[in-house]
Amino acid sequence: MSKKPVKETIHAKGIEISIYSEDFKNEFISLTDIARYKSDEPFIVINNWMRGKDTIDFLGLWEQLQNPNFKPIEFDRFRKEAGYNAFTLSPKKWIDHTNAIGIISKSGRYGGTFAHSDIAFEFASWISAEFKLYIIKDYKRLKNDESSRLSLNWNLHREISKLNYRIHTDAIKENLLPPELTHNQIAITYANEADVLNIALFGRTSKQWREDHIGLKGNMRDYASLNQLLVLANMESYNAILIEQGMSQAERLLLLNKLAIRQLKAIEEIGTKEINKLK
Repeated sequence: MSKKPVKETIHAKGIEISIYSEDFKNEFISLTDIARYKSDEPFIVINNWMRGKDTIDFLGLWEQLQNPNFKPIEFDRFRKEAGYNAFTLSPKKWIDHTNAIGIISKSGRYGGTFAHSDIAFEFASWISAEFKLYIIKDYKRLKNDESSRLSLNWNLHREISKLNYRIHTDAIKENLLPPELTHNQIAITYANEADVLNIALFGRTSKQWREDHIGLKGNMRDYASLNQLLVLANMESYNAILIEQGMSQAERLLLLNKLAIRQLKAIEEIGTKEINKLK
């Protein structure tokens, strides 16, 4: 199942420029929108840019660094032809012949030519150095806003997780800790129960995580994603209920693992933007 694209918009000198991402890591910026700064016929502008030898060299190098399925033989052919008057190159031709991934042609009402941000900024430089600076300025503003929201949301989920952890430990105290246990035995019981959640969600115990991440401060929950922290909060509440029902640890582990898988899949399908709205 393909992920639903997340779309954003930046503004530069009165022009709206679309950005989209499907993995929240690689962002693609509309070359069509950028080209409108120079002409009402953006397709021609993009094709003229792609005819240049410097452009071909840049695109080829980017693909060689990022794309293991890039076709170097086709690239060399374009590189030799670049610069001649009869040479023409469109985004679709480049993609079809070289199996490129840095440039994408999207059809439909909101389609056009999009390129990875590395390539889009190179294109913007060719259009206008001044215009590129305006694009970068608003792009940084967008990234700072996203960073602030993610930081706030992460801390919120961490605090919710801590609150649910208190509910969780209270259930352990009331149902799994006979009065005659020593303080050391009690600590071991709490740690074991915490690892039930760790294994169900992260697939490893706290000790295993520390052994794999020597030098990092804190614990695995401090490095968890927003989605994992959200699910962890639900798991702690659910585990408290299962403990009160007298269910064995092995039975609870299986149920908690199924809950974690189901909820993480559901969150992924909803998408981060929708989750932020719900918050």
